[in-house]
Amino acid sequence: MTHMEGRDQVAEPAAAHAGAHQATVTVRYWAGAKAATGVPTETVAAGAVGQVLAGIAARHPRTAPLLPVCAALVDGVSVGPEDLVPPGAVLDILPPFAGG
Repeated sequence: MTHMEGRDQVAEPAAAHAGAHQATVTVRYWAGAKAATGVPTETVAAGAVGQVLAGIAARHPRTAPLLPVCAALVDGVSVGPEDLVPPGAVLDILPPFAGG
């Protein structure tokens, strides 16, 4: 399923195809993460940050070396791998950047 004129992607777990209802979050990619995924945003299953990032790396292999150095923000708050990304939240993935 795509949204916003084909720019967003929805990554659906296998259970979704079996009719199971999954709680989802919106992932927004910035800079190099956006380039590595090829999409600005996508909708994925909610879970711990580490689980969400592992799913992203599996779907977008070019992100695997980048994700460990990215900052992750849930609704604007910095989070770690064990923190929960609750259903309906926005997870921003921000690669390191230079500048002042």
